[in-house]
Amino acid sequence: MTLVNEPVNRDQQKKKYCRFKKSGIKYVDYKNPDFLLKFVNEQGKLLPRRLTGTSLKYQKKVAQAVKRARHIALLPYVTDSLK
Repeated sequence: MTLVNEPVNRDQQKKKYCRFKKSGIKYVDYKNPDFLLKFVNEQGKLLPRRLTGTSLKYQKKVAQAVKRARHIALLPYVTDSLK
């Protein structure tokens, strides 16, 4: 029998990591909207670092890349169904 308020074991949780540091990406390309969609929710808002696991340095680069992609109409500013 399991309890509702039972704490989750730390071993079961997936460790968050910065995918940029892990794969050695130095530059976030704003011309690749398929990659940038991983950091945007269904409404077009940027996902926070605590959900994506991105480091502060790369979160700022992702935010700038998304803003640039929106400016040249590669990504929408607001939408009802993005994915």
